[in-house]
Amino acid sequence: MDVKIDASWKKVLKDEFNKEYFNQIVGHLRIEKAAGHTIYPPGSLIFNAFNLTPFENVKVVLLGQDPYHGKGQAHGLCFSVQDGIKPPPSLVNIYKEINKDIGLPIPTHGNLTKWAEQGVLMLNASLTVRAGEPMSHAKIGWAEFTDSVIRKVSDLKKGVVFLLWGKFAQAKQELIDETKHQVLKAAHPSPYSADAGFFGCRHFSKTNEYLMKEGLDPIDWSV
Repeated sequence: MDVKIDASWKKVLKDEFNKEYFNQIVGHLRIEKAAGHTIYPPGSLIFNAFNLTPFENVKVVLLGQDPYHGKGQAHGLCFSVQDGIKPPPSLVNIYKEINKDIGLPIPTHGNLTKWAEQGVLMLNASLTVRAGEPMSHAKIGWAEFTDSVIRKVSDLKKGVVFLLWGKFAQAKQELIDETKHQVLKAAHPSPYSADAGFFGCRHFSKTNEYLMKEGLDPIDWSV
């Protein structure tokens, strides 16, 4: 696997790329591709979050779980879909909360690249998935890698906002030093749980209030 990743992250994560579990991830993906399986996102976009948000630019970490497993959807940013793809239900609910929280109009597309370019690291716990098979790569080693990413951001940076939506993301709280970062928790924006505490969480305005208190530019949540 040709790892295309911003130089800043190569430096921060160089030890991870040399570990046996990462070699096993690479080997697993090669075997699946050789067997004719389609893997999302495409190889060049597996580390898209890291390319669009260099380590030094990280101001917010948004945690997702699994890449979208439909054709043309996933492009390496959690909750985001490529241009021309209808926004999925969880993203529609995110847009509804942004609208209620800070009054922005609800977008018609689902590409969140603009957030990533402003310092929102949009990290899925698994960076790949087999087409049509959700969670199919959840146990091939990605969790060890992405847990390490969360730890590195926590250890090496200060004043980052971590957005933990749903029980899966909230389980990562133990990786974060809350004496120097802000953790915001809410229910997952899925239609199954958004009414249980995602709607009304006001995480978008709260994130910007914290960033400004830290002397950082707020995120423009329009897309």
